[in-house]
Amino acid sequence: MMKTLKLFLLLFLSLSFTACVDEDEYEDSPSGNFEALWKIMDEHYCFFSEKGVDWDSIHAVYAPRFNEGVTDDQELEVLGDMLAELKDGHVNLFAGFDYSRYWGFHENYPKNYNDSLIRRYLGTDYRISNGFKYRILDDNIGYVQVPTFENTISAGNLDDILLYMQPCLGLIIDLRENGGGLITSAETLAARFTDKEILVGYMRHKTGKGHDDFSGLEEQTLKPAQGVRWHKPVVVLTNRSVFSAANEFVKYMRHCPNVTIVGDRTGGGAGLPFSSELPNGWSIRFSACPMYDTDKKSTEDGIEPDIKVGLTTEGYLHGKDDIIEAARAALR
Repeated sequence: MMKTLKLFLLLFLSLSFTACVDEDEYEDSPSGNFEALWKIMDEHYCFFSEKGVDWDSIHAVYAPRFNEGVTDDQELEVLGDMLAELKDGHVNLFAGFDYSRYWGFHENYPKNYNDSLIRRYLGTDYRISNGFKYRILDDNIGYVQVPTFENTISAGNLDDILLYMQPCLGLIIDLRENGGGLITSAETLAARFTDKEILVGYMRHKTGKGHDDFSGLEEQTLKPAQGVRWHKPVVVLTNRSVFSAANEFVKYMRHCPNVTIVGDRTGGGAGLPFSSELPNGWSIRFSACPMYDTDKKSTEDGIEPDIKVGLTTEGYLHGKDDIIEAARAALR
């Protein structure tokens, strides 16, 4: 288990939130909710400097848009617009009827994923375990689709999958469209690909209300699993929708032996999320603890692949996924 994440085992890096921060009391009104939200973010959000956001100027722009005649729908829309200025997929405001979200980290880029092509590779006789779909391709290369880390991963299921893949020349882990989930699940899977404890990155904690008030860098390490481990070559497939805990998984795998990352840059999401509440009961989730790679660089904006490949129209017309084919070529 990573040393610096022991206190955060119940935290999600996708759509859930558990940790809370205490705030001053504000009036339950559109303007009160705005002021409460602005201050929560001002004192606890971790990427203002990295993203170059002038939060005071954001206040000046959005404060005049609130008055007592604003409806709940309008209030959520405007508050969501304000939060979208941060361009952070981990920042969400949850009301009972909807929630604000920023998906520009993947919507503004090529998808590089096609369900119909994946079905051609999986066929109809694939296996399913722990939500993973897997099979051995006709060139004796194993293929495992990992769509999410939202669920706990069973050690026994991983043993079964890796034992089944044992005759293969190499293994493809298709992480595309994985929006994250439990960081412990990402760690559980990555731990099958190393025989020794390795440094995989760093993180920091907020220590004060200032935008740059942080602790020193603390190491993140990955320890090998107790079960079956994989020693043959591995290719991890990525696209812009690989986010949060899935982004962390890519960060870990870069330091495991015989691993190549193929596809597009990941979507990022390198801020461990915390949550708080507005006077009207709406919940705000936000990035509070920044995480970094082993070069002490933030991965908030994603991780570049070792081999950059995208889907092409020609490949689609021939029923070929160019990213999977690049992975097979790299393994061969």
